[in-house]
Amino acid sequence: MFRRLTPVAKNILIINVAILLLSSVLRLPLNDWFGLRVVYSSEFAPYQFLTYMWLHGGMWHLFGNMIAVLVFAPMLEMVWGSKRFLIFYLVCGIGAGILYGAADAIEKLPLKNAAEAYMENPSPEAFERFILDNKSFINVARGAELLDLYYDNPAYEQETIAAVRSIYNGVVTNGNMVGASGAVFGILFAFAFLFPNTELFLLFPPIPIKAKYLVFFYAMYELYAEFNRTPGDNVAHLAHLSGMLIAFILLKFWKNDTRKFY
Repeated sequence: MFRRLTPVAKNILIINVAILLLSSVLRLPLNDWFGLRVVYSSEFAPYQFLTYMWLHGGMWHLFGNMIAVLVFAPMLEMVWGSKRFLIFYLVCGIGAGILYGAADAIEKLPLKNAAEAYMENPSPEAFERFILDNKSFINVARGAELLDLYYDNPAYEQETIAAVRSIYNGVVTNGNMVGASGAVFGILFAFAFLFPNTELFLLFPPIPIKAKYLVFFYAMYELYAEFNRTPGDNVAHLAHLSGMLIAFILLKFWKNDTRKFY
């Protein structure tokens, strides 16, 4: 497997591993500096659409993405050449970041507006509305407990403001997304698009499956997981799907020129 590792795929692996090791050894908060923030965060910068895809949340996150690069990327690079493969990888990663960023901004905008409105005009009734309208972002039990105290004692107003500000900072200002998953899911889609009947052998369960079916089921799982998110699930499923969508658009565009496509 390592003998057939192509130049760009090899460099992607090296860069991602080196960045994680550098961050760990030197204790650099690279994810905080270069992870993708929501666009109206005070910490957002346009370069994050590129930098987020070279960062990971830990060794297992890195391993899950890089094993896909190791297995699937070399065949694509051999077919397209290094330059086109690198363009594909970057476009899928950046494109996935942009689509995810747009959806993330829309999803978090009601929280942003509600938090800012509450901090300007706090009241027990307003705090109750804030809790009910933003259940997906807060600890409802803790919020309800604080609400009861606030109704009984107005002195808890500042504590509720601090709680809302903490939620605002945690979700809007400081929340970020990292990982090469958008680009990696683009690679998976491209592999199934070019080599649909190639049989892959799964580890769990240990059965062979054609690439087109594997990617289809993977996409269906990501779609389900995005709209049926379980508590504690902080995986950016939408970024995965966005990487596939960008790959599909790019492949259809390239396919018009069969001399350069395949």
